[in-house]
Amino acid sequence: MKSLQNKVAAVTGAASGIGQALAKALAKEGCHLALSDVDSVGLKKTVSELKQFDVKVCHDVLDVSDHAAMNKWADNVVGYHGKVNLIFNNAGVAMGGTVEETPLEDYEWILNINLWGVIYGTKAFLPYLKSTGEDGHVVNISSVFGLFSQPTQSAYNTSKFAVRGFTESLRQELDLEGGRVSASCVHPGGIKTNIAKNARMNKSVERIGKQASAEEMRDQFESLFITTAEKAATVILKGVKSNQRRILIGPDAKLLDVMARALPASYQTLVEKSLAFTAR
Repeated sequence: MKSLQNKVAAVTGAASGIGQALAKALAKEGCHLALSDVDSVGLKKTVSELKQFDVKVCHDVLDVSDHAAMNKWADNVVGYHGKVNLIFNNAGVAMGGTVEETPLEDYEWILNINLWGVIYGTKAFLPYLKSTGEDGHVVNISSVFGLFSQPTQSAYNTSKFAVRGFTESLRQELDLEGGRVSASCVHPGGIKTNIAKNARMNKSVERIGKQASAEEMRDQFESLFITTAEKAATVILKGVKSNQRRILIGPDAKLLDVMARALPASYQTLVEKSLAFTAR
């Protein structure tokens, strides 16, 4: 997909962060939009900021973990725009807690959004992408935590590793079909969004953090975020145009990718030693 002009893109999680930045970046390139989010106020703000661009925009309040709602949204998008060429499965949440002390309900909550939301979005939009006869692309947002694991992040790691495996399998299938639809998996490093601020954190993270409060650990984690959402959107669209299988965002993501490849097992020891040192 060399050009986004007059294409139609659906973006979940468009009320803020990467989703909002993607909407603006796509609009700048003349791409029509279908936006969704559970945050109705933030979604309306995003839509209002797109009025400066000469593109058609529709928006819906949507919970990506609702299978029926996702299917209906895909139908509505095509009903409004007449087609859809790209789906950005971007909506996601975060949480922290040890395996032992994280309730099963919290695992179900994050997997329903981060993993099933991606699967539902892909399944709902893929037939429409293929039916256009034009270039199409599925863009699924994983994370740097889909490349390597970290203590207190088992639920988030699980969801993002699964998104990676799902998307890489999908990409191979699409390549074997030889059609015009492709897929990319995105692995952002520390991006300046609200995902950490809004994360669920249970008290077990304080034990791992040597009695630092959950709020303090969240602040420490956010201080490591070095890439803006706008930069992330630029890198993602560049990766889509060049049909990259894996899109890494930020120098931290690239470094950790190399570390996981070079030290596929022993990197875990390095992570443990690093956390032990910073917790002193």
